[in-house]
Amino acid sequence: MGESPSSAVQEARAALGSRLCRIRKAGGFKTARAFAARAGWSESKVSRIERGLTTPSEDDLGRYAELCGAPKELADLLASAQNIEEMYVEWRRLKGEGLRPVQEAHVPLYERTRHFRVYEPGVIPGLLQTPDYARVMMGRIIRYWGIPDDTEDAVEVRMGRQRVLRDANRQFGILLEEAALRARFGDAEVMAPQLGHLLTVSVLQQVSIGIIPMTADRTMWPLEGFWIFDDERVIIELATAQVTIKQPSEVAMYSRMFADLADLACYGKAARALITEAIDALE
Repeated sequence: MGESPSSAVQEARAALGSRLCRIRKAGGFKTARAFAARAGWSESKVSRIERGLTTPSEDDLGRYAELCGAPKELADLLASAQNIEEMYVEWRRLKGEGLRPVQEAHVPLYERTRHFRVYEPGVIPGLLQTPDYARVMMGRIIRYWGIPDDTEDAVEVRMGRQRVLRDANRQFGILLEEAALRARFGDAEVMAPQLGHLLTVSVLQQVSIGIIPMTADRTMWPLEGFWIFDDERVIIELATAQVTIKQPSEVAMYSRMFADLADLACYGKAARALITEAIDALE
């Protein structure tokens, strides 16, 4: 990601401010002064909010929705404001104590989620990783970032999180680009068991694994990897930050993109054939 997490937060504030400006004008208040007078605020407060210099409070958003006749917008506005300060979490701060705390931070979310939807373009997702594959990946992350080496502890936590995968009362929709099968993280002794593990997991009734072939006629372009947890939130891991999205409208958009990607994937016998071909290519 080319921008810093702090600048991204500022952009999110500005986007929310612009949205509130549009709601104000659609509600009949052509100027910030007119809305401020009706709300009992100073004109400078409206200006700071709409220019993205201040994150509005819940009460502020409630006034916009009420006075502008836009009550249906309120839930999304509240989610946007709540998300702004927490949406970008700097990897360096998260990883300052190693990778284990990063893995542990998501345990409560995994435990309460009933429906997982995962899209990964270039790696095998953590839920489906073998210990050796996870060990190689984490070791390379640790070396790249120069952070404390707690590889074994982090792998242990990641493997522990996978217990949700065996719960027949949950649902797992996992989409992988074929490139994720071919990307090497370790030698054949690491990759062959990892790909074999995908074949094993694919027969679980609660797990659907779809592979998007490299030959697919794309109606949806490849995206950054993302995880949808129920309809509560989307988590995206970028190079320098973890993005958490909670706005209902944006979660719905990622759900739509997941469905569009799912239409490109093959499943069952065809998916297993692609995995087997990737195993054969290791030799």
